[in-house]
Amino acid sequence: MRFSIILTADAQADLDGISDTRTYEAIERKIDELTTDPDKRGKALADDLRDYRSVRAAGQRYRIVYQVGMLEGVVTVVVIGIRKEGDKRDVYRVASKRLRKG
Repeated sequence: MRFSIILTADAQADLDGISDTRTYEAIERKIDELTTDPDKRGKALADDLRDYRSVRAAGQRYRIVYQVGMLEGVVTVVVIGIRKEGDKRDVYRVASKRLRKG
């Protein structure tokens, strides 16, 4: 089964905010890979992000946080960002915040 990819407006803004062309293209390639077997890629997240998965991109620095809709055949990318544990801009902290606000 081939999945469709949807980027939320926030995720598209995250991607558009990446000025380095090589990084941007590496992230785009990784997103394109999610069209096949997205439920087997990356890792399942926990706690308030338990319905989401995360995959590394662009030299392991960036993370793509997404949700797989198996019945709909859709992958929804919600956050693209850098993993900075303890930082308020950490990709997982941003994902939790965005999901809380809806």
